Amino acid sequence: MRFEKIPLSSEDGSVYMDAYIADRVGDFTRKAILVIPGGGYNNVCSDREGEPIAMAFLPHGYNAFVLHYTVGRKKPFPAQLIEVARAIKHVKDHADEYNIDASAVFVVGFSAGGHLAASSGVLWKLPEVQAAVEMPYGYNKPTGVMLIYPVISAEYHAFSFNNLVCSDTPTKEQLDACSIERHVDADSAPAFIMHTVSDQVVDVKNALSLACAYADAGLQYEMHIYPDAPHGAALGNAITECGVAKWNNPAIAKWVEHATAWANVLER
Repeated sequence: MRFEKIPLSSEDGSVYMDAYIADRVGDFTRKAILVIPGGGYNNVCSDREGEPIAMAFLPHGYNAFVLHYTVGRKKPFPAQLIEVARAIKHVKDHADEYNIDASAVFVVGFSAGGHLAASSGVLWKLPEVQAAVEMPYGYNKPTGVMLIYPVISAEYHAFSFNNLVCSDTPTKEQLDACSIERHVDADSAPAFIMHTVSDQVVDVKNALSLACAYADAGLQYEMHIYPDAPHGAALGNAITECGVAKWNNPAIAKWVEHATAWANVLER
């Protein structure tokens, strides 16, 4: 396996991807997974929601790329979505080199990273994104998005949205523009959604609001809602437990298996 650090901004060295590329085995071609850690758009939680996630997807036939994106109110949205577009473009442009099927590029995101992952699947055609990245129309649309306890709606999680728009007093127009459930349409990417009822940081209504929007639009999605685990369970196993007993939950730990099984049968 080889590891690479791939810069995504000529202006900001904190914006980059960590690439985990498995050695070729015969004629097997891998899928790609872009991993977007959470952190409330204040920081990037790559220790628990970055490399451990990448490692978990490798045995399922993926090469993995962990995104380090703009946080800390340096730039408002959609700067972060432009960075995702650049990341997806890089992966697709180098598909042969990375032994990746360019038609199978998925995005998985956690918490605020789940918001950014959902944005990549729903808001991929924003004019600002298309203008910022030289690419064919639709090139930045992922094959599918995997949303793990995601932030979705400003109605249910103000903290991340304030950081995203770089304001403690955002306007309704700013919040509506970033609330993903308001923008789901026939062009949105299929979604896999996981959340827990007892999440006291990001209300499960975030996931439910997106699922309802997908259902209304007649889109492909799969959702798993578990009864009891605090926010931030990551893999749901001992690797990402980090001293929080309820983060180690055998039921939740199946989400990677469920998400990859879902991806395997998606119509493309």
